[in-house]
This record gives sequence, C-alpha cells and structure tokens, in this order.
Amino acid sequence: MTSQNTLSHVNQHGEANMVDVTDKNVTQRVAYAEGRVYMSAQTLALINNKQHAKGDVFAVARIAGIQGAKKCSDLIPLCHPLMLTKVQIDFTTLDDNSGIGITAMCKLAGQTGVEMEALTAVSVAALTLFDMCKAVDPGMVIGGIKVLEKQGGKSGHWQRKEEQNT
Repeated sequence: MTSQNTLSHVNQHGEANMVDVTDKNVTQRVAYAEGRVYMSAQTLALINNKQHAKGDVFAVARIAGIQGAKKCSDLIPLCHPLMLTKVQIDFTTLDDNSGIGITAMCKLAGQTGVEMEALTAVSVAALTLFDMCKAVDPGMVIGGIKVLEKQGGKSGHWQRKEEQNT
C-alpha cells in the first residue's frame, strides 16, 4: 500500500513499476479533463463555420480524442489497459474568441482511475485540431491541459479548486 506522498509507479528500489491493482475493488470511476487550442480569429471562424478545406475539424478531432483515450496504455508505459465504457469529447469557443476549449470525460467500472485516459483524449484532440489547421495557422498554441475532476475508488471525489486552475 502506498501513501499519498509516495510515487506509486516506483518500487522500493527506485525502479519503474506497474502498480498492482489486483486486490482493489471494482468501482464506478469517471474523470474530466480540459485543454485549449489558441488560434487566430480567422482560423476559429473557418472551423466554427465549417468552411475549413479539410472538412469538419471537430468531428475528426472528436474521433481522434476518443481513440487516444482507448490507446492510452499503448502511449503511457505504466498505464493499465482499461475497458472504457464511455468517452465524451466536447468543444467550445473560448469566451474571448481566442480559440477552442476541449473537455473530455472518461468512465468505467474498474480497479483504477481514468485520469490519464481523459488527459490523453484532450491532448490527442488538441493535436488533431492543430494538425488539421496548421497550414492556415502555424502559430497556434496548445495549453492548459489538466484534470478537472475525478470520482470513484478509494480516494473518492476530487475536484480542482479555483486557485489550482493556473
């Protein structure tokens, strides 16, 4: 058993270690993450008006984000492969029209949390938006990727506090 102040992916010898979740209870788990892609007003208008030469940017980025969540354990070496039961990706225009906000929700009934899957979903969706728009706006910036909330398991419910949003 590890305490909150120890790294769970390192064994007593300091070696990388996949956490053993065999004896953990199966519980409903959900995690929410967000990120942003900052871009020019012209690029944002192309996307929102569905006038981008590559087609529906949101549809492609949504599918990419879902696929990213499903492939998380292939990308992050010590993540457990999970049987996700729901992945949802949502896009919003930022209030100041400086870009697009991305929110991901990942859910399952399992023995380990889904924060990494939610973070991966947001990251892959953001990278896909960047890839599809880089020809018209190579100066885009991806940022603000973070876990907003997680529920389930031994640690219960955690939610990002306002002062943690930097």
